Amino acid sequence: MNTISTRTEQDYGSDPVSVRETDHYHAEYIHAFVQKWDALIDWNARIQSEGSFFIDKLKEKGCQQVLDVATGTGFHSVRLLEAGFEVVSADGSAEMLSKAFVNARSRGHILRTVQADWRWLNRDVHQKFDAIICLGNSFTHLFNENDRRKALAEFYAALRHNGVLILDQRNYDALLDDGFSSSHTYYYCGSDVSVKPSHVDKGLARFEYRFADGEKFHLNMFPLRKNYTTRLMQEVGFQNVETFGDFQETYRESEPDFFIHIAEKAYQQIDE
Repeated sequence: MNTISTRTEQDYGSDPVSVRETDHYHAEYIHAFVQKWDALIDWNARIQSEGSFFIDKLKEKGCQQVLDVATGTGFHSVRLLEAGFEVVSADGSAEMLSKAFVNARSRGHILRTVQADWRWLNRDVHQKFDAIICLGNSFTHLFNENDRRKALAEFYAALRHNGVLILDQRNYDALLDDGFSSSHTYYYCGSDVSVKPSHVDKGLARFEYRFADGEKFHLNMFPLRKNYTTRLMQEVGFQNVETFGDFQETYRESEPDFFIHIAEKAYQQIDE
């Protein structure tokens, strides 16, 4: 189990673009960065931008018990609690879970938190859920295909029959093919924060986060292509994968900042 880090600075060594390991996120989400994360999101602005999209989708599927596997600072966990869902909040970062708990308390909620690595999710989370949400571009912290397959299989196993997985990702197709262009209208809504890539290749998207006080931090992420992600979901066993672009059902492939995949754990009889 990882405890809250005592690091005061991110450490990527002498060659930051060579750091391409799944477990490195523990060294990225240091206390100083996590404390500024809500300035990046801007909870109120994000509520306005995404509306009730996730709440509506979960209600349409008849979901009640939800596992938020990438809780971060608690934005979606709190929103779902306030919408009447039962929520368990998990994250691999103890720093993030601590901040999420404080954020929820300030809004009158007590989060049920679990620190968990997705690759061994069911070792630490001991119940089944109607839905799992994996939001905030978090799935792209997995650099190894075996890690991605293992995490998706763990999500699948943690769902009840006819359960739902909602997973999002940045539009890396546009980034890889056309270069960076983002309005940050929907996800990173903070007005005094700059988010931009400092390096992109087919195996790494390194983003710089610069705040109003001049502090800057980085995240190294794997640039998942949309079709690759949905194929992996299907190969693990998910069905009826539907993809939205910035909460819209129809879109031009290059336009959305983020893709949102909604998949079902369903058992369909195939007619011969």
